[in-house]
Amino acid sequence: MKYFSTRGADQLLSFEETVLAGLGPDGGLYIPEHIPSLPENWQTAWQDFSFVELSVEVLSLYISPEEISKAELRTLVDKSYSTFRHPDIAPLKKLDEKTYVLELFHGPTFAFKDVALQLLGNLFEFFLKRRNARKGPSEKPERLTVVGATSGDTGSAAIYGLRNKANISIFILHPKGRVSPIQEAQMTTVTDANVHNLAVKGTFDDCQDIVKALFADREFNNTHRLGAVNSINWARILAQTVYYFLSYFHIRRQVPDAAEIQYVVPTGNFGDILAGYYAKRMGLPIGRLGVATNANDILARFWKSGAYEKVDSAAGAPAEGASEPAGGASDGKQATDASGVRETLSPAMDILVSSNFERLLWYLAYEGAAQGADEAAKKRAASATIAEWMGKVKSDGRVQVPVAVLELARRDFFAERVSDSQTLETIKYYFQSEAHYVADPHTAVGLCAARTVAPHNPPNTYQIVLSTAHPAKFSEAVTRALHSEPSFDFERDVLPTEFKGLLERERQVIDVEAAQIDLVKKVIEKYVVPAGEVGASV
Repeated sequence: MKYFSTRGADQLLSFEETVLAGLGPDGGLYIPEHIPSLPENWQTAWQDFSFVELSVEVLSLYISPEEISKAELRTLVDKSYSTFRHPDIAPLKKLDEKTYVLELFHGPTFAFKDVALQLLGNLFEFFLKRRNARKGPSEKPERLTVVGATSGDTGSAAIYGLRNKANISIFILHPKGRVSPIQEAQMTTVTDANVHNLAVKGTFDDCQDIVKALFADREFNNTHRLGAVNSINWARILAQTVYYFLSYFHIRRQVPDAAEIQYVVPTGNFGDILAGYYAKRMGLPIGRLGVATNANDILARFWKSGAYEKVDSAAGAPAEGASEPAGGASDGKQATDASGVRETLSPAMDILVSSNFERLLWYLAYEGAAQGADEAAKKRAASATIAEWMGKVKSDGRVQVPVAVLELARRDFFAERVSDSQTLETIKYYFQSEAHYVADPHTAVGLCAARTVAPHNPPNTYQIVLSTAHPAKFSEAVTRALHSEPSFDFERDVLPTEFKGLLERERQVIDVEAAQIDLVKKVIEKYVVPAGEVGASV
């Protein structure tokens, strides 16, 4: 299996090269040459597999055994998920007759990002060790400078996956004051010498734009050998496909044979739900995937109109819930800022542009390419279309796709927008339900969207909502929703032992006073750890 850029760069990469490169030289995202089909007997052969066993089977469809043998892959996967607190890694929990949540927050940082980033960190280490083992005594070892942007959970998950690894430095940019206190503490209390947290005065989109610009700067990239941990890295998407298979098998044991399974996913950067799309394209028999957004609804608006635009050109006035302060969101200070980002109770989804959406757009453009053209010509045409569309988004802030492309998108997805008030109501609803479930605000966005569409589903539809974070990471939002509930006690019902005292620990953070690439470059050049070293804190 080889990989190529969505924007048509004329090169095919191995899995190793794709993982280490992260982003294409043309600014595109890497996708596989083809989406493999599942083995004929997968439903019977895999039905009793553990998460680790499923990971080996699914990942090996995309990774040549000449690159990573099955035995090596099993070792990597075992190591990656040994840090999780639940034996199922991603347990499925029933909320009511037809609603389930897939809990993805049982990793070391209590967020779904751990599923991919524990594996990605070990892949980085594996590839570097193998490359350096081939070098002579006088040759300098290869190293990797990992850079990433976070709206909260990616940062801590990446840091926990890469802390104290030889020949790897990690620089995480987060928007100052726009992540929850727990999220910030999880990142900044890690004081290993190779870990660097940058608090950037700006938005998540500013941070993400800086990261993309760093990768596009060939001289800087070549000098520091940049590696990506954001979901632009293909390995993250691949790792996340596994829990769709696991949950499918688990729910099949509990529902009628004729049941249709519908996944609803709280969505910001489009990586989590894109993994479900790949699983579906591989042959997993599931219904349309539900895109659940907050007030930052670029995706919901796309599925409504076919316009992929940073600012809603059809809006005459702010939508309900869009301009009200969130009052405890990213645990705190939110309203619409000058960039157009609306701060909400679900801050990990507070973004303007969904980076991974480009991957889906490529497949839609490919399907819409001229009938009768050969495979290579259709791929070239799709890549040229994506380069044009993404150029328009960059220059004009929007692109309108043809109606045929929109209809293709609606074939596999639907989308719903959820306001802050609906989020709070949903947290309260499920706490008061028979399940007595405490959902974090992102999970609540997914649950609300699922409840909205449920009455319109065929009667044999069962829903799985992806639960992306532990509720303790968003204490103010959860407490605000449940403050009037006499039976609710945050410390007793929600707070994990691991979080106690976290806010009082020593921090290590570097303030960046403006969202400017040169300021970030200076920080990287100052603090990057020399090859072979993993020393004391800076």
